[in-house]
Amino acid sequence: MQTHLADFIRDTPKGREAEEILRKCVHCGFCTATCPTYQLLGDELDGPRGRIYLIKQVLEGRPATEKTRLHLDRCLSCRACESTCPSGVEYGRLADIGRHEVEKQVPRQGADRLMREALKGVVPRRGVFGTALGLGRIFRPLLPGVLAQKVPHAPAAGHWPAPKHARRMIALAGCVQPSMRPSINAATARVLDLLGISLVEQASAGCCGAVRFHLHDQEGGREDARRNIDAWWPEIVAGRVEAIVVTASGCGVQVKDYGHLLKDDPAYASKAARVAALTRDPAEVVVAEAAALQGVLARRRASASAQKIAVHAPCSLQHGQKIRGVVEGLLDAAGYALTPVADGHLCCGSAGTYSLLQPGLSRQLRDNKLAALGAGGPERIVSANIGCIEHLCSASNVPVLHWIELIDEKITNSA
Repeated sequence: MQTHLADFIRDTPKGREAEEILRKCVHCGFCTATCPTYQLLGDELDGPRGRIYLIKQVLEGRPATEKTRLHLDRCLSCRACESTCPSGVEYGRLADIGRHEVEKQVPRQGADRLMREALKGVVPRRGVFGTALGLGRIFRPLLPGVLAQKVPHAPAAGHWPAPKHARRMIALAGCVQPSMRPSINAATARVLDLLGISLVEQASAGCCGAVRFHLHDQEGGREDARRNIDAWWPEIVAGRVEAIVVTASGCGVQVKDYGHLLKDDPAYASKAARVAALTRDPAEVVVAEAAALQGVLARRRASASAQKIAVHAPCSLQHGQKIRGVVEGLLDAAGYALTPVADGHLCCGSAGTYSLLQPGLSRQLRDNKLAALGAGGPERIVSANIGCIEHLCSASNVPVLHWIELIDEKITNSA
């Protein structure tokens, strides 16, 4: 694709990156076939190719409009288009650049602005979010139906083993997961403990930065990244931990991108690259210990019959982190029967804050996903991201949980 970027961005780091990405696009349109919003709306501007043209126009000097912003707002940032693209177009990074420029030209107004400011102010702050969620649980019967669906009951975390192994890893607690599903990190700690790895959290670490970054406070997102790096760095340089484990795949994508986000920060560039290289999804950790896992499973009593499970692979896992089929393999090895799921590459509609900012499209995607997940008659549904889990839970007739909780259930509760 030919480009003629405007003076305001041409010779900047963002401009050079955008130009490199744009020049890879060959207009083939393969991306539209896997774009969830294009499938729902049928509008070229609500697919990756159309959005690329919109961003290109803005970067070449054409003024952005509210219509431009609307089509970019409807993008889920699921990155299914990246998995499909034969030319390696890094659409997600281009969208970040384009949205940032559009946001400067077309500022938010009214309720839209207030909603986004509230989300940036509440969600990344673990204590504030936890307090708000606690109040929401108390008054849940009085809340409107749509809002009540966003206030889940939290399962008990259960026992977290004390650190005792020579091998140690750090878990990111995050911002919403400790209040919504404390059971996820605790289950991960128990599984890794049986595999000879101690999992610990650093209290001074917090939100991965994705919430603020993708709500157009990119510097705020970078500040969150710097805080986490500072929290983990003493353990890393001392050689006391071998990995950063991020159990929410959406957060995992963000932390694995720290090296890119802070590449122009001389004080943090090398540290960020080191942290990104150490970051692992729990699926990567557990599959690397496959022999030990099989040994543990062999010592557990086999179930009378295999429970039927449907797996929802979050976009952040399969398209963002490029981890595909690993969770399914682990569950199969643990003795679960996996049901077929059509269109597994499509987004469930959660997409961070998308379900709150684009509720109509989000609900359509959720209902389509639940229909696909439920077609095989599963007894439970599993995913790998807290946002997807809670979004699906809001309308699911069967329990939805993190896949690591099933592994934990298999190797600890049946001992």
